[in-house]
Amino acid sequence: MTVIITDTGFAPDGWNEEFVPLAEATDTSEVLDLPSDTDPQTLKDRLGSLRMVRVDFPSFADGRGFTIARQLRLLGYNGHLRAKGHVIADQYAMARRAGFDEVEISDDLAERQPEDQWLDRADWQAHDYQSRLRG
Repeated sequence: MTVIITDTGFAPDGWNEEFVPLAEATDTSEVLDLPSDTDPQTLKDRLGSLRMVRVDFPSFADGRGFTIARQLRLLGYNGHLRAKGHVIADQYAMARRAGFDEVEISDDLAERQPEDQWLDRADWQAHDYQSRLRG
């Protein structure tokens, strides 16, 4: 099982469709699972037809997923974007700023990092140093 994390805390996974691994995707696939070494430029022609993209984080020390999310948003992707895997509570604000809508973690990680740790970072817009510098 997994736990979905949003700005309001832990939630069950409400997504009912299966994610298609990028390597198996067709031109009509609308829900993709991206590995952490994906080049977002390869998806730029189909971003308008994608409804959900899930980006894998194989390790909490692997930040490539943040770059993928940011590049997808800069390329114009407006669909739902989910981080999956080894994202820790300390990285939640960064995930949201990069463009992720939510984070999917394992039940084991949710036990080690309970909901209150994630909620402490849910006010990610208020702690954006760039906004404070511009203000």
